[in-house]
Amino acid sequence: MNQAVNLQTKHEAVHGNQREKLRINNLHAFYGESHILHGIDLTVNQGELVTLLGRNGSGRSTTLKAIMNMVGKRTGNIVVNGEETMSLPAHKIARLGLGFCPEERGIFSSLNVEENLMLPPQVRSDGMSVEEIYEIFPNLYERRASQGTRLSGGEQQMLALGRILRTGANILLLDEITEGLAPVIVQKLGEVLSLLKERGLTILLVEQNFRFAAPIADRHYVMEHGHIVEEVHAHELEAKTDLLNTYLGV
Repeated sequence: MNQAVNLQTKHEAVHGNQREKLRINNLHAFYGESHILHGIDLTVNQGELVTLLGRNGSGRSTTLKAIMNMVGKRTGNIVVNGEETMSLPAHKIARLGLGFCPEERGIFSSLNVEENLMLPPQVRSDGMSVEEIYEIFPNLYERRASQGTRLSGGEQQMLALGRILRTGANILLLDEITEGLAPVIVQKLGEVLSLLKERGLTILLVEQNFRFAAPIADRHYVMEHGHIVEEVHAHELEAKTDLLNTYLGV
């Protein structure tokens, strides 16, 4: 009987590890003398969309940069797709399947849409084809010969996201992808994120627009002054609305 229980426990542990795509324990991050993150703990599982909520300056964007080893100094533990990454440089972390879309997007203005899409190397073999990306973002197909500088903010955001999908990244770190965009584009991005979730991609989303994030997210981590102060599951949103309003100043 005990052996059966032990086997079941072992199976559950293995199954749990398979589902866990990103795990962070006691993460501290520094820029020079400034101590920005103070012991962050979070997990994101296969196929989940998890948000980092909080006011500006709470440490949300720094968390994404720290995962990619793009801060001055970091301590703690970060496991990506089962591999400890604290000693790895950013390009090797990306090869484990992490795709980072920073707030500034990083579009090459001298290249056209298709050249931008083709620029990054594939990090995994299951990346989307350019045709698939055009199917998801018809705007990009229409503008495929346009220079990066001629794209609207929404089109640039679609291009930045499309570029990551082509690499084969299966964990997406997205920083404020709706900021400053028209409602119709925001709605389109919400549809795309839901589609990517259905395809099994894992998403960690820094987002100021809670109305955008709430319907599509499985869980929310709330940050304040470099700490995670609350974890809210989708089914708890209604009960914790007042609490979230207090933290977010909605």
